[in-house]
Amino acid sequence: MEPVSHQVTQLLQAWTDGNPAALDRLTPLVYEELHRLARRHMAHERPGHTLQTTALVNEAYLELVDSVHANWRNRAHFFAVCAHVMRRILVDWARARQVFKRGGRARFVGLEEALVTDEPDPGLVALDDALRSLAELDERKARVVELRFFGGLTIEEVAAVLKVAEETVQRDWKFAKSWLRRALTMEKSYGV
Repeated sequence: MEPVSHQVTQLLQAWTDGNPAALDRLTPLVYEELHRLARRHMAHERPGHTLQTTALVNEAYLELVDSVHANWRNRAHFFAVCAHVMRRILVDWARARQVFKRGGRARFVGLEEALVTDEPDPGLVALDDALRSLAELDERKARVVELRFFGGLTIEEVAAVLKVAEETVQRDWKFAKSWLRRALTMEKSYGV
């Protein structure tokens, strides 16, 4: 019996080639991994977040299914795209909550309701802003962070997705962590 990762790659390629039955066979093979990825994303969120893990998986899945022209290279590429989609969903949610918090669509909130927090995580928005700044400086380093931190991919998997040497990924990862730490510290210190 062939390994699941090989089956996933074959089914992704069949789906890319227009075989709708491939998606039906692919879904049960990747669903648990998508849940793990979503749990990893949600672990960085504040307690009481209204978007649940399953909802995040479903939102990402719907976007992926709609991407009929996706050219899936392999399993690692697929999960890298999933990580990006989930990150974007969470950041969009956090930004929308910030607009609401600042008075957009304001409404009266009673004491009981106020005790249940649904505050956006300013850290996620700040990290996304810093990651966008890093991408302007060096797109590959930003992708390494996205794939490692948000996607949970290994150095080897990131190297395969980006088609670079593992040593390059290690250097990019080290640089990016240092750069982001500095950018986030500056933002916190100066309110940038």
